[in-house]
Amino acid sequence: MTSFQQLPVPDSSPITTLRARTPDDIAAFVPIALGFVPQHSVVLVSVGRGGGMHARVDLPHDPDDVDDVVEALVRPARRNGVREAVVVVYDDDTTVADEAAWALHEGLTAAGIGVIEVLRVHDDHWYAVLPGAPLAAYRGVRFTLASHPFTAQGVLDGRVTHTSREALRATIAPDVAAGERAEEDLAAASPLPPGGLAALTRRHVERGTTFTGAELAAVALTVTTGELRDEAWVWLTRGQARAAVDLWSDAVRRLPVAHVAGPAAVLAFAAWLVGDGALAWCAVDRCREAHPTHSLAGLVAQLLETATSPGTWESLRPDPVGTSGPAA
Repeated sequence: MTSFQQLPVPDSSPITTLRARTPDDIAAFVPIALGFVPQHSVVLVSVGRGGGMHARVDLPHDPDDVDDVVEALVRPARRNGVREAVVVVYDDDTTVADEAAWALHEGLTAAGIGVIEVLRVHDDHWYAVLPGAPLAAYRGVRFTLASHPFTAQGVLDGRVTHTSREALRATIAPDVAAGERAEEDLAAASPLPPGGLAALTRRHVERGTTFTGAELAAVALTVTTGELRDEAWVWLTRGQARAAVDLWSDAVRRLPVAHVAGPAAVLAFAAWLVGDGALAWCAVDRCREAHPTHSLAGLVAQLLETATSPGTWESLRPDPVGTSGPAA
């Protein structure tokens, strides 16, 4: 199954100031935009004034599935008004990688989207795909991600680029010892009253702090109810989203699996809102491991699959909590 990951860049993100002018720059930019170094993937990066989306899909193993990749990337690119794009395929020199590169080039061109560059990246080398490059570019040009100026700028800006998607997923993996402590707190906890979750989460988001053990247990029991769970996320703004990501990432790590679905879904939404599509998908996955049909996780997955920009949040924001039933 194709895994789609849209990666909207926040308006205030430092990476919007980076200008990729060479293949080396493109190869260095993609991991910064995604938050991890992709593997066996197809990445689309919008450039110029039109659009504003970056997206990644898994590279299929079967060439017959390449059409799914094209559809998964072209559809949201058109929806987001992308006018020009760069395509980067992460894989060894395989038939499916070559077919995916050219099929996506054809699909984007047919949709009226200009393709500025197509590269293949593998093992610290980039390879030209389109005609007209020097012969050496087809044989592979070595680049060093760690020493590229984009990487250095990302570090200065506080952006963490993980070595793989698995390494990113590990940042919200369960802490077994913390989960055991949480079990004890859960046994003595009660759900928060209406309004309690909103007040508690707002306070921690504003202060940049995390839930105490007793608070986390009460929160975990409260977010199982849709309408009360809405108190944790419908009021968030993009400016508050990063602090919310930190708060709910900590909560997800500390909770046992049986209680992680609601907090993971809230984390997924906050990650989407901050523009971290990679983390949002990881949080959706953690939620669905415990609750495969979770409604809020389903909503976030839809936002990701349609490449909906976080910039549209104010127009999408549901009615105030409690006025028309659960938002998700």
